[in-house]
Amino acid sequence: MTSSPDVSLASIAAITVVCLATLVLGAWGMRLARGTSDFYVAGRTVSPWRNASAIGGEYLSAASFLGVAGLVYTQGADMLWLPVGYTIGYLVLLVLVAAPLRRSGAYTLPDFAEIRLRSQPVRLLCAALVVGIGWLYLLPQMQGAGLALRHVSGLPTWVGSVVVAVVIAAGVVGGGMRSITLVQAVQYWIKLACIAVPAFVLLTAWLRDGSPSPVADEQWWEPLTSAREDHQLYTTYSTLLALCLGTMGLPHIVVRFYTNPDGRAARRTTVAVLALLGLFYVFPPVYGLLGRTYLPFGEGVRSDEVVLGLPHAVLPEVSGEILTAMLAGGAFAAFLSTASGLALSVAGAIDQDVLRRIANRRTGGDSQPVQTFRIAALAGVAVPLVVSQLVDPVGLSQAVGHAFAIAASTFAPLVILGVWWRRLTPVGAAAGILAGGVGAIGAATLNILTDVGDGWLATLLGSPAAWSAPISVVVMVTVSLLTHRRIPTGTASVMARLHTPEAALPDR
Repeated sequence: MTSSPDVSLASIAAITVVCLATLVLGAWGMRLARGTSDFYVAGRTVSPWRNASAIGGEYLSAASFLGVAGLVYTQGADMLWLPVGYTIGYLVLLVLVAAPLRRSGAYTLPDFAEIRLRSQPVRLLCAALVVGIGWLYLLPQMQGAGLALRHVSGLPTWVGSVVVAVVIAAGVVGGGMRSITLVQAVQYWIKLACIAVPAFVLLTAWLRDGSPSPVADEQWWEPLTSAREDHQLYTTYSTLLALCLGTMGLPHIVVRFYTNPDGRAARRTTVAVLALLGLFYVFPPVYGLLGRTYLPFGEGVRSDEVVLGLPHAVLPEVSGEILTAMLAGGAFAAFLSTASGLALSVAGAIDQDVLRRIANRRTGGDSQPVQTFRIAALAGVAVPLVVSQLVDPVGLSQAVGHAFAIAASTFAPLVILGVWWRRLTPVGAAAGILAGGVGAIGAATLNILTDVGDGWLATLLGSPAAWSAPISVVVMVTVSLLTHRRIPTGTASVMARLHTPEAALPDR
């Protein structure tokens, strides 16, 4: 809504409970965190179902909890593809890279790049991308938290951003992946309950009211006919490509597969994730549909606030208050769980490739990894927090969509070709990452900061994955073929390690 509603004490209480639960669970996980492996990959001992719950908690960000419903509300049937794309990305990951990534023995995507290509420059390039994608993804989480808290309390937007930053910093600094895994696993079930229970209640009220039809024109009902955006067919396929490939290139998602005990557990985790995501994504479109029934379109209703505004529009004051409180708590759980994973991946890159290198030069290689990791975590959270207060709010789905497109145009080709093509060279990988990254990042920058109007240019900049990802692959393959003499030594043994099941390996 454009104006702040009355203060909702129930919603503030729900948000407070979620934040306190996050801190308590994080403190519980801290007791188990001892060394570097615990902070980065939880000691590689996370079971498939717990890991799947944690991935669901991490992956289902505010863009899923609030953004999908808002886009269905504004654009209708076209946006039903989003849940499909978000979910199918894990199917692609399962088929192509889940088990080999776990067998690589890496902690992070930069680690994988170095193991596979034996190249420090490629590693540093990947580390810079991890930080950039992480901050781009963190920015709307913090801004969205501020908007959500303002909606239910009337407080300034910076308050919600600061609350999220403080809570996630406490968890990441305190226990690293050990703490965050426990927190995110619980938060998935919190989010599912908080979006499912109100949906069933609101649907019951809708049926009680005689099932009134949503108020929308024909274009809202028919796919690929929206007048609000040109070239719908291209936009749909480009978005699906970004979601399918971007999932395997999101640093905070990929790192979770390094926490499984082995490749078989990584595959089982991915199958479980598909089930958990499919269950969750049944509900956001319900809010979009009911929003068109009870919230007047075009009268000051912000798309990101449809979910939180719907209960009061459907039910009497007390009932609506209770449901709004549940949804506010679930939305804040989404902000916290996703932001925690992002902060963890950013901290890992800053620690390993910046702070620890500096510390090792000063101490002669005797730095303390856990201490530098904690400093990196604070820096990784502070930067997007400051930026979130300096720039205008960026739409949740818009910013997250660009993050997926950048990941699909950089890390996805690197991971797929790195796992399956032994002729990939460091020069080819770097060239492909730069080509795809410059295209996708440039498009995102122009799309967010400038008004390019309508037509094909606006469409190509708004949905770049359909052209930036193929460019990355073509450049990566072409340059690798031209530099075939620079294939790293030991590539054959690394490829064998990636593709040999653990049961066939000798005891180590």
